Amino acid sequence: MSKVEIERCSFCGKTPDEVGELVQNRAGEHSNSCYICRNCVQTAQNMIQIDEQKKGKKAVKPATAPLILPTPRQMVEYLDQYIIGQAEAKRTVSVAVANHYKRIRSESGQDSGPFSHVNIEKSNILMIGPTGSGKTMIAKILAEILHVPFAIGDATTLTQAGYVGEDVETLLLRLIQSSDGDIEAAQQGILFVDEIDKIAASRGNTSITRDVSGEGVQQALLKILEGTISNVPPDGGRKHPERQCLQFNTKNVLFICSGAFCGLDSIIKKRSGSTRIGFHAERNVEKVETLGLAGVTSEDLIEYGMIPEFVGRLPVVVTVESLDENALCRILVEPKNSLIQQYRKLFHMDGVNLEFTDGAVAKIAHYAKKYDTGARALRGVVEKVMQPIMFDLPEIRKGDSVKVTEDLVERLIEKKEKIQVSTYVSPGEQAA
Repeated sequence: MSKVEIERCSFCGKTPDEVGELVQNRAGEHSNSCYICRNCVQTAQNMIQIDEQKKGKKAVKPATAPLILPTPRQMVEYLDQYIIGQAEAKRTVSVAVANHYKRIRSESGQDSGPFSHVNIEKSNILMIGPTGSGKTMIAKILAEILHVPFAIGDATTLTQAGYVGEDVETLLLRLIQSSDGDIEAAQQGILFVDEIDKIAASRGNTSITRDVSGEGVQQALLKILEGTISNVPPDGGRKHPERQCLQFNTKNVLFICSGAFCGLDSIIKKRSGSTRIGFHAERNVEKVETLGLAGVTSEDLIEYGMIPEFVGRLPVVVTVESLDENALCRILVEPKNSLIQQYRKLFHMDGVNLEFTDGAVAKIAHYAKKYDTGARALRGVVEKVMQPIMFDLPEIRKGDSVKVTEDLVERLIEKKEKIQVSTYVSPGEQAA
């Protein structure tokens, strides 16, 4: 028998050409050697995890909400330390999150009051607003407050099961990974699904092929949003009949879906009658302009391309406002982890003081507003301003101060001339 015929996986029978290098047992050449491939090693590991999971289910702990559940007001107060503006969105999301974990606590059997027979339905959240307005940050900060697992998924990579792309179960895998493999904790976590508007059904598509990355994904998400036991591949690959999968119950997972929904405002204006003509046409237009995305309804989302069943599983709709220059100025200086505070820390590590004037902050916000990408544009503008200064930072003496002014910001952004270090550095006392 040839060597090629001998070197086969003893479990699946595949050769090294099919599965890569094989691991041989220690018996050596003078005994009956056996081999195992990496696929079979992974399968064995998955089987052990599933067995441990089943054993753990014999003494399942009742579902519990976070040990200390903050009130909605406390959540908003904490959010205010990191997120500027969006008062209505923060209030709505805080109430929805508090009710969600009160629901989990009520189902743990601790509630023995007159309403113990009442089952509270899950209320997932849909956040609508322009990019860079703080949608992801709101969900992330709330997860930190509650000390629950939090994961972010992207809907643009998802396709209907059986097609090229990721299955919807990969979103649940990210939640398991964020909890370090603790499935019980992950089943009470928060899953943030971004770019949800990208899976809208194709409007005006006359093709006879299936919309596998649009309506197909929405249909695949229906049961997961409502609450079901899903089979999640441990390594994130595609599901196969012979593969062992982890059992994951989404009943107590809070789903927060987010999207910019570009073009939705046009649908709202059309429905609200802003295209009417006559003596009151101008008045109607002004009314719709002030309404904005806040006037969105389920009918608007369905016309946008979301199927009715999907919209019905996201009952809490939150609209996030776009940021003006004043809000961008506040974002630069007020939050605990603001960009200016981050750069001040970097300069402090080299013993140099950093100061931004009010005019410089306003000028940075003015340039960032032109990009029309919300708060995300701030970092790009600040990077352009600070890059030449950071390059010269090692040459600045400890104890000196760097002052960023409105004129300096404009000169660095426009790059009209090379800026000398002496123009923005003022001598100071030697750092201790």
